[in-house]
Amino acid sequence: LQLVESGGGLVQPGGSLTLSCVASGFTLDDYAIGWFRQAPGKEREGVSCINNDGGGTNYADSVKGRFTISRDNAKNTVYLQMNSLKPEDTAVYYCNALKIPVNYWGQGAQVTVSS
Repeated sequence: LQLVESGGGLVQPGGSLTLSCVASGFTLDDYAIGWFRQAPGKEREGVSCINNDGGGTNYADSVKGRFTISRDNAKNTVYLQMNSLKPEDTAVYYCNALKIPVNYWGQGAQVTVSS
């Protein structure tokens, strides 16, 4: 049972990336999904979350209007579309699947925003 993130990389300020989070060994249908990030020397923070049917989303103020979370339950995948990236978005991004009391984390994907 695992979550695997992909799509990270190096991008220039103002650029875009799309992160994917794929579940294996279980289906995401009943799970709320969150994207978190952790920059060097900082605590992990919540970026965005989406409920199990995709009908409700939330965003941190720092990414509102720039990031979009979505899910495709048929593909067992959740996405984080990141636009207008800033150097302060540089971090390791993690996805989390939650269905209380079960909680899964991915291994993380590095996103670096730099010129």
